[in-house]
Amino acid sequence: MRKQRFYITGMSCSACSTHVEKSVSKLNGMQHVTVNLLTNTMQTEYLEDQLSQESIIAAVEHAGYGATPEESTRNHSDTKLSGKRTHDRSPVEITEQGMKKRLLFSICFWLPLMYISMYHMFYEWFGLPIPDMVEHYLHGTENAITFAFLQFLLLLPILFVNQQYFRVGFKTLWKRTPTMDSLIAIGAGAAVVYGIFAIFRMGYAIGHSDMAVVAHYSMDLYFESAGTILTLITVGKYLETKSKGKTSQAITKLMNLAPKTAMIEKDGIQSEIPVEQLQIGDVILVKPGSSIPVDGIILEGMTSVDEAAITGESIPVEKSVGDTVVSATINQTGFVRFRATKVGNDTTLAQIIKLVEDASASKAPIAKLADTIAGIFVPAVIGIAVIAMVIWLLCGATFEFAMSIAIAVLVISCPCALGLATPVAIMVGTGKGASLGILIKSGEALQMTQSIDTVVMDKTGTLTEGRPRVTDIICLAEDMEEIELLRIAVSLEHQSEHPLAEAILWEAKKKKVQPEPIEHFKAIFGKGIEAMQQGRFYFAGNTAMMQEKGVLLTKEYRTLIDRIAIAGKTPLLFAREQTLIGMIAVADTVKPSSAEAIAQFHQQGIHTIMLTGDNQITAMAIQEQLHVNEVMAEVLPEQKEEKIRQLKETGHKVAMIGDGINDAPALMQADVGIAIGAGTDIAIESADIVLMHNDLLDAVTAIRLSKAVIRNIRENLFWAFFYNCIGIPLAAGVFYSILHWRLNPMFGAAAMSLSSICVVGNALRLSFFRGTVKHTISDNTESIESIESIEREESKVQKIIRIEGMMCAHCTGTVEKALRSLEGVENVEMNLEAKTATVTVNESITDDILRTAVTEAGYEVI
Repeated sequence: MRKQRFYITGMSCSACSTHVEKSVSKLNGMQHVTVNLLTNTMQTEYLEDQLSQESIIAAVEHAGYGATPEESTRNHSDTKLSGKRTHDRSPVEITEQGMKKRLLFSICFWLPLMYISMYHMFYEWFGLPIPDMVEHYLHGTENAITFAFLQFLLLLPILFVNQQYFRVGFKTLWKRTPTMDSLIAIGAGAAVVYGIFAIFRMGYAIGHSDMAVVAHYSMDLYFESAGTILTLITVGKYLETKSKGKTSQAITKLMNLAPKTAMIEKDGIQSEIPVEQLQIGDVILVKPGSSIPVDGIILEGMTSVDEAAITGESIPVEKSVGDTVVSATINQTGFVRFRATKVGNDTTLAQIIKLVEDASASKAPIAKLADTIAGIFVPAVIGIAVIAMVIWLLCGATFEFAMSIAIAVLVISCPCALGLATPVAIMVGTGKGASLGILIKSGEALQMTQSIDTVVMDKTGTLTEGRPRVTDIICLAEDMEEIELLRIAVSLEHQSEHPLAEAILWEAKKKKVQPEPIEHFKAIFGKGIEAMQQGRFYFAGNTAMMQEKGVLLTKEYRTLIDRIAIAGKTPLLFAREQTLIGMIAVADTVKPSSAEAIAQFHQQGIHTIMLTGDNQITAMAIQEQLHVNEVMAEVLPEQKEEKIRQLKETGHKVAMIGDGINDAPALMQADVGIAIGAGTDIAIESADIVLMHNDLLDAVTAIRLSKAVIRNIRENLFWAFFYNCIGIPLAAGVFYSILHWRLNPMFGAAAMSLSSICVVGNALRLSFFRGTVKHTISDNTESIESIESIEREESKVQKIIRIEGMMCAHCTGTVEKALRSLEGVENVEMNLEAKTATVTVNESITDDILRTAVTEAGYEVI
């Protein structure tokens, strides 16, 4: 199976893309084909042993269009990183330049054509003078042939420069697959043919002195209508092409992130080469302030790297020998040498660009509606034009009137607006998602996301940080202080390989506490560790360890241990000889944004479920903190998949949010799989959406973005349908008998162009979409009131009380209870580590009242 992309030329509307898609899909060995009108690309999946690239190109050409294959194996001539494709300019830029030249050339001849044909209107409307040459040589029935032939000569260059409409239009019409170009070709062609007929008719009438016929036909030439139709259509196509370029700005910005050249070192010689010439194994030098061109491993140097462009992390990451660096990140401080491990299309940046491009080129299910209608739209319009013309002739209208009605119907119909409604919104939406760190892999995933009613989340790494951290340090001996207890703990644990030891080492590093030498270190599996320091034995571990060593655990201590466990934390007990000296609580802490994300899911009416392999107590503690609707604990990966299957069978639309690796079965089973915190592992096959920022709020943003895009598509489809439903009857003269409303073909052409521009412009509004606002979150995951709210509540004040004597969670509980018992106290937040109480009170509560309450509880206010 081979996947390959082709650039298609000559397409102008959704009927074109549908025709190309049908022609290629009929080939033997073609498994899947999608044609995108917006990007003028065709994505194919075919069996190489049954179908060749040449056969695909031949099928496209037979359909009346052109096809150019995109180079799929460009390891050393990668164009994504250099911001180019196979040419110096992108296909969109080439098309835009071509349309601009056609437009300028058309206008140069259209303006004099309009002035000559309608000079009397220019005089009446704008007061423009009528030159003597026009008055004497072009005015009057005696100059009718000259008047008509000059218009025809001015029209010829316009016909020539816009010949593509006729070439493609009549070719597809001949193959019985008419497109928008067919409508233009028939409409403008009919006007030209009628004008030529008028010239011959006037010549005959002059020869027979029938000046009444000459006067009649000199006023109904339609050369100016043909020129105006072609020029206005070209104006619309140029603006449409220019708008298409804006929709791909997100991809262009991604391409521009990487440098165009790289400094390499070979045999001790440094040289600068284009980045597309880099090979795996090359040694690359990067100076401070420069961008890293490709992925690699540092060989020499230390630095900090700004990875915001890839991971969204605003804080620079420290890098040293052996660490990996990725393309498009910025080396900030130090000089480094690294070996390239991924180049060309394999780099992280190239993979991101590929995901965005593939998503932009894919079709959402809603697009099938537009494709189906477009397939029958153009033939139907041609039929309506013929019927309208015949009916008006039968009703006694003149041939000129009936023909103008038919031309108006042909040129006002707009299948391109239908064809652009979906792809332009998908491209802008996926591009905007990429700029927010949300990589959406397909249009189908984008559409499905907006209908999600149930979100299933993994706990570790999704709701929590995924690594243990110290949450509480509790001293239980009279001569023990927090720093001293932490020093003892890090001295014992720095030789341990237990996962919880990492949390203590990290806390000690943060507080700059160094370990001291120990002797006779011994790890006891499943219980803890023991060691000797300064001639005294120390123990660290669980309650089983303490009981084994004869450490006394009083009822108060056991109650405290249970409270810590119920809170979802793991208590590590520390003893000196047979005396318990303290506890350190360790937990996989909840991410600051998780509570806000869960709350916003609930605001959108989405049911939240947490699935975790952790124990029930820890899971319930997380549920209480985050207010998740439902929790399933102690589940295996296959049980997660089973739960999601059950939800789908009951009619729910389910999104699974996980790390993309352990949760792969569940991600695959869900309607939408969302991999959170993928970092540089962006090509997770099991996920439909990849969140680069490791933030659950981005999942909320992805759902909001999906709803915005689908809403935009529906708006586009509505206006495209509405426009045609009003425009076609108006052009057909339905309202002429009653209201005398008749649409001039020139205004019909202008309206058709405007409809496409409106659809693209509406989709571009998505570029103003903003990500989910991240509020400030406190350590216990409860949202802090915003400054604005505090300012509004002028009667409330917040006070911080420093308290001496608090040693454990029991102490903080006692103080908190004493403060909350006071009338006028709105909220109390205790911090054992800082030995503070933050209270929100009415202004009537004085400091003396607060100090008295704490003192009576048995503690001292500092």
